Amino acid sequence: MAKLSRPRYGSLQYWPRKRARKAVPRVNWTTIKGGEGFLGFLTYKAGMATALVRDKTEKSMTANKKVALPVTILEVPKMKLFSVRFYKNGRVMKDVIVSNDPVLKRVVRVPEKTGSLENIQGWDAIHVIVYPVTKDLFKKAPDFAEVAVRAQDPLAFVKNHIGKEIGMHDIFKGSLIDVRGLTRGKGLVGPVKRFGISLKSHKSEKGVRRPGSLGPWHPARVTFKVPLSGQLGMFTRIQYNVPILAHGKAGEHIPASYGFKHYGPISDNHIIIAGSVQGPPKRVLLVTPSFRPTKKQAKKKYEFMELKL
Repeated sequence: MAKLSRPRYGSLQYWPRKRARKAVPRVNWTTIKGGEGFLGFLTYKAGMATALVRDKTEKSMTANKKVALPVTILEVPKMKLFSVRFYKNGRVMKDVIVSNDPVLKRVVRVPEKTGSLENIQGWDAIHVIVYPVTKDLFKKAPDFAEVAVRAQDPLAFVKNHIGKEIGMHDIFKGSLIDVRGLTRGKGLVGPVKRFGISLKSHKSEKGVRRPGSLGPWHPARVTFKVPLSGQLGMFTRIQYNVPILAHGKAGEHIPASYGFKHYGPISDNHIIIAGSVQGPPKRVLLVTPSFRPTKKQAKKKYEFMELKL
């Protein structure tokens, strides 16, 4: 006789299943051990393509052969610092605004005079609020993200970058990154699509696309574990250990006249990463150094050759 038990429908790893509060996800920066300087960068998803690469992985079945890989292109605009946050014992001790760029007036109130970073003592960590330079982007209102700083002298490092444009080439040195962002929103959907429950018989009296039982008589309530209709999508998710295949300036790998569907042409720096990432085109994604690199992903070596659009 076949086994009657099965895993439950719908993972409870992410709960509750509701829309994320912000478009840019937050990061527990204490878990990220690698990297130097600014540990995060804002990017925008442009679209997908196919890349021809040469597999340089040792003992691979396709070693030294041309391989076609699905890739995602992320536009990486330059960043600037908006404010500096000083932390003590895990709490914000002081927040100093260091930029009054006129473009920020679209989103926040900007003071006439910026603050000073002198004579601030007693802190044990420094984070910065960054925003992208949007003069060549598809959107003019900038997004904000909180990014940790790791350096021998974090305060001097931050002072050296105030008022300057920060490029991604100055930050990420490794080949593996984590990509954080929101999934594509689906709105209100039923339990079949939301949790993957199977359809009931066509002779069911109370609906085919609904659970067979909402629970026992006692306790006399519907528990949160019952698969019901609700929000699907716009959830914060992380793609771990994504390889960077190539990075370049505008027009280097992609013709300047080429425009991605629902996005348009890429007018700034970009990176090409292996595989797909969450979200539709124009979704803001926060990339960080790899949180927990695996041996399987770390040993993969690809030589980028050509991009097929």
